[in-house]
Amino acid sequence: MIQKQFTLFLLLLFTVVFSAEAQKKSYIQSLDEPNHWVDSVFHKLKKRHKIAQLFFVRAHTNRGQAFEDSVGHVIRKERIGGLVFFQGGPGRQVILTNKYQALARTPLLIASDGEWGLGMRLDSTISYPYQMALGAVQDKNLIYQMGLEVAKDFKRVGMQLNLAPDVDINNNAKNPIINYRSFGENKYNVALKGAAYMKGMQDGGLLVSLKHFPGHGDTDVDSHYDLPKLNFTKARLDSLEIYPFRELIKEGAAGVMVAHMNIPALDNTPNLPSTLSKPIVTGLLRGELGFRGLIVSDAMEMKGVVKNFKDGEADVMAVIAGNDILELSENSKRAIKLVRKAVREGRISMDRIDESVRRILLAKYWTGLNHKDVLNEQNVYAEVNRPESKALVQQLADASMTLLNGQEGLKTLSAEKKTAIISIGTPDLTVFQRELSGFYKNSVSFNLDKNADANAIAKVVKGLGMFDQVIIGIHDTRLRPANGFELSADLKMLVKDMAQKNAVFAFFANPYNLASFPGIENCKSLVVAYQKDDYMQRAAASVIENRLIPTGKLPVSVNQFFRFNAGL
Repeated sequence: MIQKQFTLFLLLLFTVVFSAEAQKKSYIQSLDEPNHWVDSVFHKLKKRHKIAQLFFVRAHTNRGQAFEDSVGHVIRKERIGGLVFFQGGPGRQVILTNKYQALARTPLLIASDGEWGLGMRLDSTISYPYQMALGAVQDKNLIYQMGLEVAKDFKRVGMQLNLAPDVDINNNAKNPIINYRSFGENKYNVALKGAAYMKGMQDGGLLVSLKHFPGHGDTDVDSHYDLPKLNFTKARLDSLEIYPFRELIKEGAAGVMVAHMNIPALDNTPNLPSTLSKPIVTGLLRGELGFRGLIVSDAMEMKGVVKNFKDGEADVMAVIAGNDILELSENSKRAIKLVRKAVREGRISMDRIDESVRRILLAKYWTGLNHKDVLNEQNVYAEVNRPESKALVQQLADASMTLLNGQEGLKTLSAEKKTAIISIGTPDLTVFQRELSGFYKNSVSFNLDKNADANAIAKVVKGLGMFDQVIIGIHDTRLRPANGFELSADLKMLVKDMAQKNAVFAFFANPYNLASFPGIENCKSLVVAYQKDDYMQRAAASVIENRLIPTGKLPVSVNQFFRFNAGL
């Protein structure tokens, strides 16, 4: 009887807690509610402090004491609205965040780029698969769970806003800046996976910012260095690039980041970045799409925006255009002064600024910044490297495995046969080889560096006649899996030859790079594993050992042999 009562009590407690979480209004829903804290803080702010709330400056924990002190000085003197953290470590960031929040008269809203989690910026933290790999995953619930885990990590280190997900449609294989950061080339797939990630984060109490509006996927210019130009019709943009933004706005996205791109069909002002365009920011995003949340500019120090609008004019125009948060101004002190001047001259109304301030203050309230809590500085590393998060990383990797050209090659493999396991692209024994050699006991591993010449390759090939089966991993060991993965011409010829001789391949690189391996399409089985990471190598090994059924679908088209949605 006592056991039954205790069980009933736990069930009731769970129901109450779950209901409380479920009943918490979203940020967008909260915009309609009166808020005493927001009103109280708002009415205490002077005009220049209201303007300062729109500016978020760069923060690091790996640039030394002088840099950290300079940011503290800006927080104290300028009374800015928030920070965007970049490189450093989680423990150091928690300590520094406590110091910075203690300096702030109005609590700071703290953001970072976490497209694949804290590991995008911080050392010794978890990196989830890049969005290109997630685009292959068919179980969107896994991506939702990733969003929940990322929210826990961000909150643990004192951050309230993730500048993610990236919902650009990467329909240009030569895109130098989006590419593997996108869920792929199909607008429905991008919207579906983007929504799952977004909902996970927001259900976990984290603000998000969809990027890069109105769509940075079909460019061949990096806006960090120059201004991309999109010469598409409004109809094309509306039906394709804008589609994921429209759908996720309907589903309650808290924030949207605007890109620096010149788009004549939306605003024909010469050389005007979309960030500075009132027709795009206010007319299209606020008006036509009905977006009510936070509008965040892409970094205001990027050449794509300051190339043609210098000396702080870009900051003023970004406010006029309708951005709520301006991140990384070249000079926030100058920008605040220039916006104040623009208000006095009638270029900007205080009503326009007040709208942004209220949205920002409500974001601070929604994320709990109305309570001045001090972050626990102990056990940070362990608490952002949770076992369940690591297990989820492996689940996502397993779910992304994409088998091209069918199972014919895999079916011929036997654990009893004498096996050659070759890793191309690295001189070091790989996780892939170690995993496979544990299964294929009668095996020998060979490594060929990315610059291997004909002589080095000949030594390996000479001994292959004594093996019954050959398994080859192709590894891009660069930090990020971009285009332009280079192997020597002799290695590419080896790949072509082995593809015709029934070798089984695993490709640990951006799938776009398959186009630079002519002949690989002739192999019987090709496992696309998307990136170099250990968890991808373990997943690919499991597929080749016939212990994991690959369910991933190719999220992009590579060439006539490897098209979107290909897979088992």
